[in-house]
Amino acid sequence: MPPKSKKKNGLLSRFALLFGGRSGRSTATVDNPQDSAEIANAGPGSSRPEHLPTHSVPDLLHPEQTSALQCHESRPPIRLSRSEIEIAESSMPATNQGPLRPPDPFPVVQPYDDQTPPGAHGGTTSLFQGAKKFQTGDVHVHLGNKSIDGWDLLLEHAAPNALHNSSARFDAPKCDEDTRVEVTHEIMERLEDRDAPLRLLCMTGAAGSGKSCLQQTAAEKCARSGILAGSFFLSAEDPTRNTIDHFIPTIAYQLGRANATLKWLIKSAIERDPLVFSQSLEAQTTALIVAPVENMREKGIDLRNLPYAILIDGLDECSGEDRQAELLTAVRRCLLADHLPFRIFIASRPEWAIRTALEPGGHLRGMAYHIQLSDKYDASADMRRYLERRFEDIGLRINNPKWFSAGDIETLVRAGSGQFIYVATVYKFVSERRASPAARLNVVLTWTPRAGQVAKPFETLDMLYYNILSAAKNTYEAVDTHHGRDFLLLFRVLQMGSTGRGFDLGRQMVSGVRCSTDVLSVLLCLEAQAEEALISDLHSLVALDADRNLHPYHKSFSDFLQEPSRAKDLFVPESRVYTHFAKCSMQCTIEFPLDINSRA
Repeated sequence: MPPKSKKKNGLLSRFALLFGGRSGRSTATVDNPQDSAEIANAGPGSSRPEHLPTHSVPDLLHPEQTSALQCHESRPPIRLSRSEIEIAESSMPATNQGPLRPPDPFPVVQPYDDQTPPGAHGGTTSLFQGAKKFQTGDVHVHLGNKSIDGWDLLLEHAAPNALHNSSARFDAPKCDEDTRVEVTHEIMERLEDRDAPLRLLCMTGAAGSGKSCLQQTAAEKCARSGILAGSFFLSAEDPTRNTIDHFIPTIAYQLGRANATLKWLIKSAIERDPLVFSQSLEAQTTALIVAPVENMREKGIDLRNLPYAILIDGLDECSGEDRQAELLTAVRRCLLADHLPFRIFIASRPEWAIRTALEPGGHLRGMAYHIQLSDKYDASADMRRYLERRFEDIGLRINNPKWFSAGDIETLVRAGSGQFIYVATVYKFVSERRASPAARLNVVLTWTPRAGQVAKPFETLDMLYYNILSAAKNTYEAVDTHHGRDFLLLFRVLQMGSTGRGFDLGRQMVSGVRCSTDVLSVLLCLEAQAEEALISDLHSLVALDADRNLHPYHKSFSDFLQEPSRAKDLFVPESRVYTHFAKCSMQCTIEFPLDINSRA
């Protein structure tokens, strides 16, 4: 019986011969890199030294290394599937004497792609294709599937909660069939007309004006008509959709789902560059949307058959003004390119990013159709129909159709100040199934805040106002030149002074007289146009008119500011406002005294 060592050497020699394939080199991956140097190109019966020096084996998975490898054979290059890796081996000398020769050059190893299946160039690429693990003697070989599926990687970076029909947005608010008819018609007319000159539609409006309802309604209409290319509903409360990081993967997923060719092109683009998701938004847009669509156009595919409407809701809900601006820039530079079919609909509160982009001189000014929801449309009639229909439904449930009156409806509509969120909040409070609708409606109609009050009919509104106001406070006070300033106190001075509440400073100022915000800024010893900075992040709650007077969009916002139980830690008592204004006015008088003897 032959010795075990000789038997082992013979087994290794036969293994190396078989494993070498066409090129005489192995096509497997070993767990230990040192083991690869011990598998020699030896024929049957050839001798080998006990210990051989190891050689560095380049990682053939990296294109920077594989591109440098040259093949000196005239036959076609060996193509290996992604689940296989070439193992480099050192050449054996003819005898055991003298230094070892350097290894021969490696053949070119090219991973096959979707266009070239394995084995297209002939020959056997592996004797162990599809194998995961096997052992031969003391040599342990591991073949893992290292291929990347681009579509699976895309799904990992998408945000399913941002889709218009996501389960996370179950029962998302949308317009009734006979409400918001005029504005819905205007939106759909712009989206459905592929030949309209302006392919970007922007809708801005105050907080609670119904933007998301309109966007949801538009998304559902587009889906039914087959033109919805993608939607993305942002939300500050959801970490998967309060950022633009997932925007392009989510839109690309929806585009690919709608068209098999586009899906294949997107998948291939990701497989060529799996790190595309770490690149800038413009780079992602170009790689995953623009380039694939251009590829289809160059191949003669009619792009008019593609769905083309892309809807983005709640831009202001995205964390960071700079990221909001980055998204708008990517839309303009990439998605609105002349040769692409897309039409874009963006809805947002009129905050800094979109407001400055749409203002005169803004980069979207000349290419966007702008709907200013709060200014252009009076929603009172729609609010009335909304309440009537829902109150009638409650009457059917409690078997009492006369539980409310027409006067109740009119009172609520007037209190709503044209903002849909008010009547929606009232309905949510009144429709509580375990309470009397009539009793809860009476709470709303007669509600006045008092200590220890349990009922909170406007809790939803209060949360909205609180979040917007606290975010504006933090942003303003974070600016170094505003160090030491009390944002809430300064804003309350502007709000009280410009809305006609007035200041009783020793009865020298008459209550009810308005002061413009620029005058108030001077009396507060602030720099020119300081009022602009103060309300920069509050344009969804207040507006400046031509006379520089401050107007709240909704009366309930003024009520919120005046009630400590609603404003909580954001509440500023009027006594503080009077005291601060008096102090600043006296300081202004001392620093800039009026010379009564001067002549203008």
